[in-house]
Amino acid sequence: MSDYKALYESKRTSAEEVAKQIQSGWLLGMDAGPTQADALMAAISEKIAQTDTKDVKVQLMLDTYAHPFLEEGWKGKMTGMSWFSSNGLRKAVNGGWADVLPAYYRDIPGHILREYEYDAYCVSVSPMDSHGYFSLATSASYSEAMMQKSKRIFVEVNKHQPRALCAPQIHVSEVAAIVENDHLLPTLAETVLDEKSIAIGNLIAEQIPDGACIQLGIGAIPDAVGAALKVKHDLGIHTEMFTSSMVDLIECGAVNNSKKQTHRGKTVTTFAYGSQKIYDFINDNPAIEILPVDYVNDPNVICLNDNVISINAALEVDLFGQVCAESVGTKHMSGSGGQVDYVRGACQSKGGKSFIAFTSTAKDDTISKIKNILTPGAIVTTSKNDVDYIVTEYGIAHLRGRSLAERAKQLIAIAHPNFRDELTFDARKRGIMV
Repeated sequence: MSDYKALYESKRTSAEEVAKQIQSGWLLGMDAGPTQADALMAAISEKIAQTDTKDVKVQLMLDTYAHPFLEEGWKGKMTGMSWFSSNGLRKAVNGGWADVLPAYYRDIPGHILREYEYDAYCVSVSPMDSHGYFSLATSASYSEAMMQKSKRIFVEVNKHQPRALCAPQIHVSEVAAIVENDHLLPTLAETVLDEKSIAIGNLIAEQIPDGACIQLGIGAIPDAVGAALKVKHDLGIHTEMFTSSMVDLIECGAVNNSKKQTHRGKTVTTFAYGSQKIYDFINDNPAIEILPVDYVNDPNVICLNDNVISINAALEVDLFGQVCAESVGTKHMSGSGGQVDYVRGACQSKGGKSFIAFTSTAKDDTISKIKNILTPGAIVTTSKNDVDYIVTEYGIAHLRGRSLAERAKQLIAIAHPNFRDELTFDARKRGIMV
């Protein structure tokens, strides 16, 4: 133990000292959300702003910190590269001073191993244990691949990071520099469930049998599904994102993972983000397995469990059943993420079902999210060939294996009543419906 402590002390430094190492043309990497090294990014940004260092790129996803380089004015100096956007990355991409890396979430580690060499991987970790290991805390998604392809690893030790027992670890001997930065982890505002979200949640919950294995996304509708599932029994969890509603389901006894065919008795995820309750629950919990995304999101792994139920969101869907979940027209919103991974995995599962759920309208019922054609420039996230169930507050449309005419009729039936006549007219005009 004393040797590890000495090694730790020999590598302990300040964020400003680490920033001095950054050179023009470097490629830096970070993983998702709360594991991002905000003190290091702030110091590196400051160094670049004050010097002639330029063309530094940072690959990251699901930005939860207000990284300085995501603000306007950094073009050519320091550029964010988004695997999946939120907050600042979304604004930066639409403003033209950040870029997008299109990919299915499950494929990101493979892209990293084949296509990239990183000058440094930057990550926020839990304090070192007695064996010299740091836990990667809340995210395992593609971190191991980035570490493998990085020339150096800079860790930011935060006493508030949970120690995930069943997750990737970094040994102090592998680390180039250690920066201490204690602060509470970022959280999401608590979701307020409205009538529409509750209605959608109840509709989906009715389709979920006891013993099912669930994947929930983020937002009011998945939270409403979670609330409606508290009366179920023997549920399991295999999901890309571990959420507060899942903690509630475990604590109330609805989830015990007893019926899973793989990882029985364990909750499987690739990252966690949302509330302090989540971080406290993960800490030293051997029943939570935080594993790499190329395993967790592999449809061939997902479908090993029976009765997999996936619930994801959309911004709009057309009458063919094409799902756009990442742009409003040409305006960038997020990324493909793992939606297709779970649509395919659930549909390959024995007894599995995939739900794409959203409220039927936007902007106070003035815009229908079920459309004749997608908004020009909209990105197709889930294809018409993959889509299974579409859900709004007006009901459920089962599209998989259905003809175009059957799809159109079912989708129009769950559109907002104000738009059903128009959608019917358009469908007939196009010859989709007679």
